Amino acid sequence: MRTTPLATGLALTVLLATGCAQESPGDDAATAEQDEASPQPTASPSVTVSTFLPPEEESGAITYDESAVPEGATADVQVRVQGGETFVQFTGTGLETDRDFGAHVHTEPCGDDPDDSGPHYQNEQDPEADEDNPSTDPDYANPDNEVWLDFTTDDGGNAFSSATVPWEFRDGEAQSLVLHEEHTNTEEGEAGTAGDRLACVTVEF
Repeated sequence: MRTTPLATGLALTVLLATGCAQESPGDDAATAEQDEASPQPTASPSVTVSTFLPPEEESGAITYDESAVPEGATADVQVRVQGGETFVQFTGTGLETDRDFGAHVHTEPCGDDPDDSGPHYQNEQDPEADEDNPSTDPDYANPDNEVWLDFTTDDGGNAFSSATVPWEFRDGEAQSLVLHEEHTNTEEGEAGTAGDRLACVTVEF
């Protein structure tokens, strides 16, 4: 049987198409490089949304000073852990307008008494501190070794603050976020102090 020029051309086209469809040895490497360059998904944050109520209401968010943190004010606390780092974000509404607040992560859950939330959580614990004498050494009471979320409210009583630290909380040792009456001090002997505890949010960090 003779092969016509048309048949020969069609056969050559099929062979070329088949050859183009085969993967070259470099395709896998190129695909891997593309995957590495693609953005990786971020860890989903845990979110605690609470409404501040007086202690007798047994809420997850307690106000101890209703002039600064009125009943009905809200707190949104988001926590994300990824790659050995921890990101904490606070959003507040309905707070006293145009004023400074200190804010820190504490070791115990909120309670009827402002002191129930315990001392600040520290990544590296101050060996000289104890329950009755919280750390005020700036080598330990600082925003790299603790989580500080100081903020100033706007004229609507709203606030936003966030912090990222290069470590993760130890399980069960960080259990609340406390709002204080002033921005946090950094001086020797007063480092980490921020005045009275105005309110507290129980959070599973």
